[in-house]
Amino acid sequence: MKKPLTATPQALVLAREVINIEAAAVQALTQRIDDNFLRALNIILSCEGRVIVSGMGKSGHIARKIAATMSSTGTPAYFVHPAEASHGDLGMITSMDVFIALSYSGESDELMTIVPVIKRQGARLISLTGNPKSTLALAADAHLDGSVAKEACPMGLAPTTSTTAALVLGDALAMALLDAKGFGEEDFARSHPGGSLGRRLLTHVRDIMHSGKKIPSVAQHAMLSDAVLEISRKGLGMTAIVDETQHVLGIYTDGDLRRTLEKRLDFNTTPVNAVMSRNPRSINPDALAVEAVRVMEERNISQILVVDNNNKLVGALNMHDLLRAKVI
Repeated sequence: MKKPLTATPQALVLAREVINIEAAAVQALTQRIDDNFLRALNIILSCEGRVIVSGMGKSGHIARKIAATMSSTGTPAYFVHPAEASHGDLGMITSMDVFIALSYSGESDELMTIVPVIKRQGARLISLTGNPKSTLALAADAHLDGSVAKEACPMGLAPTTSTTAALVLGDALAMALLDAKGFGEEDFARSHPGGSLGRRLLTHVRDIMHSGKKIPSVAQHAMLSDAVLEISRKGLGMTAIVDETQHVLGIYTDGDLRRTLEKRLDFNTTPVNAVMSRNPRSINPDALAVEAVRVMEERNISQILVVDNNNKLVGALNMHDLLRAKVI
């Protein structure tokens, strides 16, 4: 039976060395963010089509990540496998597109097979290689230098440092594009509607508030007993007190009820407007749900009324609604 392998303390030394080597390579890239990077950036910004990113092997994996990052941050992009491109997928590339080719050697056969066709079609070419004098680099309209002093692999064979450098340059390019386009949080949320940021930035108060007959409210001359019954019926821990035109005059909550009990008032003869909280904090239905969270946390309240621009009651919201909507 084969003896199980066991890691030794030497593995920790090697792991730290890998991180140090790759960190040094990434730091060295800052010296290469120059006119070539700016040229590549302007080529993409002037692109009227799509950005196509391509590479073979490990470079292909990095190319996929770069395309995905660009797509989610305001620059439409997709990955094309260079081998598949030479067998028909080149038809997806037009003269309006920008083609970003990744190859550390700059001599990848699969890429060099399709580069002349891409150039002939009129698409702009950006190369990301480890050799500025390579065939791919020289053919490009702009070249990004991703060269590294050495790979982190102990044998110097497995792409490690070089792929990290390429990924970082791709991220730098995507983030520079994001900034140049003024791509903001709401834009990001629209391309990530299923994520927590999307829910936080795309959900408005009107999307989750209780409306219509579900709004707890009583007239200003109602008795305390009526208010308590309304709180119980609607289950939001509060009721609004409104005038004849549905304008909000006050709010009566579970907390107010506890304080009322301490005063031993007669619920059948005491009008709710005598004990309600006047001028309650409210929010507009068009506000983001996260704004409701902020207001409720600042005021240390768990319910809030929703009113229009004329202070007319249109909805109600509590912290449980926000939790259910996964806004918090």
